Amino acid sequence: MSENYKLSFYVPETHLSAVKDAIFEAGAGQQGDYEHCCWQTPGQGQFRPNARAVPFIGQANELSEVLEYKVEVLCKATKIQAVVAALRAAHPYEEPAYDVMALLDI
Repeated sequence: MSENYKLSFYVPETHLSAVKDAIFEAGAGQQGDYEHCCWQTPGQGQFRPNARAVPFIGQANELSEVLEYKVEVLCKATKIQAVVAALRAAHPYEEPAYDVMALLDI
């Protein structure tokens, strides 16, 4: 099992700081003697909620486009479960888009 992971997620600009604060508080973003480390870049997200969805942005069955940020952070294996839980709790979307990748130690 890897000791380190990279978490990447997309978040609307309105909630960028709140979600980053939550994941940093849970233990993400540590790199050596530095903390609250991340990479972020703006982009445009697109989605269409179906009739069962309860969207934070947009309407059911209508295509929405929104300014979002992609954020990438490092995370220790011992913290990844808590960090993902913090991300999901702080994120405004019903289904936040994120991925977790194990990193190789070379």
